[in-house]
Amino acid sequence: MLFDRELELAELLGSTEASKLQSLLAGLLGAPVQLLDAEGEQLVSTDEKINAQRVPLHWDLEIVAWLESTADEDRLKAAASLMERWFDNAARYHMTRAVHLEAVHDDYEKLQRQHLALQQSEVRYRDLSENLEQRVKEQVRTIETAQRKLYQAEKMAAVGQLAAGVAHEINNPIGFIKSNLNAAHKYVEDLQAFATALKQSSDSKQAQEYWQESELDGLLEDFIELLDESNNGTERVAAIVADMKITSDIDNSGEAVVDLNTTIRAISNIAANRFAERAELMLDLHELPLTRCYPGQLSQACLHLLLNAAEAVTPPGEIRISSRYEDNEICLRISDNGKGMQEEVLCRAFDPFYTTRDVGEGTGLGLTVCRDIVQAHEGRIEIMSEAGCGTTVSIYLPVRI
Repeated sequence: MLFDRELELAELLGSTEASKLQSLLAGLLGAPVQLLDAEGEQLVSTDEKINAQRVPLHWDLEIVAWLESTADEDRLKAAASLMERWFDNAARYHMTRAVHLEAVHDDYEKLQRQHLALQQSEVRYRDLSENLEQRVKEQVRTIETAQRKLYQAEKMAAVGQLAAGVAHEINNPIGFIKSNLNAAHKYVEDLQAFATALKQSSDSKQAQEYWQESELDGLLEDFIELLDESNNGTERVAAIVADMKITSDIDNSGEAVVDLNTTIRAISNIAANRFAERAELMLDLHELPLTRCYPGQLSQACLHLLLNAAEAVTPPGEIRISSRYEDNEICLRISDNGKGMQEEVLCRAFDPFYTTRDVGEGTGLGLTVCRDIVQAHEGRIEIMSEAGCGTTVSIYLPVRI
């Protein structure tokens, strides 16, 4: 300990000069006084010699000084006792001061150690922060890449679900066009045979008989109907291709000013055959203003909602698509009379990867993709549903020109 040591006489006397202390004692005793050290040497130089009695001054069981005076013995002992009390107080002061300095020194060293530890921690945290930031960026890139792949997979899944219906829609007219072409080929052969017979015979009566026997009047009438039917079939295929072009351009990044009713009709024409056996699709479209949007993306959103509605209904069900222009917003609604949603399902409808379908039958991203598409158009999407009472999904879009 800093205070566990012997104190010098000068320390015991404190800051008071020995000469001043000697004068104070002389005044107190009313007689000349001299302070001597333990060896008997004067602490205050003076030429004055006094022949007096001397008493020791003790501290810590040792003689540290002498008090010499001509005063009577009792007064001299009292003065000595006073000086020893002085020494005790001085010792306490030095002890207290030493303890205080030691505590301050310990606190300072402790603060220094804490400061060093904080600096080291700051360096570690800075390194961790830099590494963490880098790892977070890498993780975000990984998640974004995975999300893009999942979104693309969801887009392709929606288009894939239409493929069978579109193939069926196109296969029907292609089938009867092919049949008509085979029949037309047979008719041409019959006409070629009549032309050959007509060239080989100059008898018009014989030619008329051949014409009637071959029933070429009916052939010509059927030929005209066959050509009209084939022409209608090609127009039907062209319409299907046009609708498919509108609905399949999902990744087109360019905006366009469109009438959303046209988009809805195209989606309906393409998707109707997909669930024709499950539900009847009804349109209730009202005049809409033109708006600037990403028609391919909105087509995808509507397609997802239509397919969801078809999954929800029990044959024979009903699906209704309506459009309105209300309060400076375009409102598109897709309603069904299907099984609806429980409250706990409705609360999580837009959560990514949440699905009530069996494993492998859905990614749980359909409504999430729809919400993201609508929000990208600065719009909003709302769902109203009740178990057993069907579902209505409303899309609200601002008009942009």
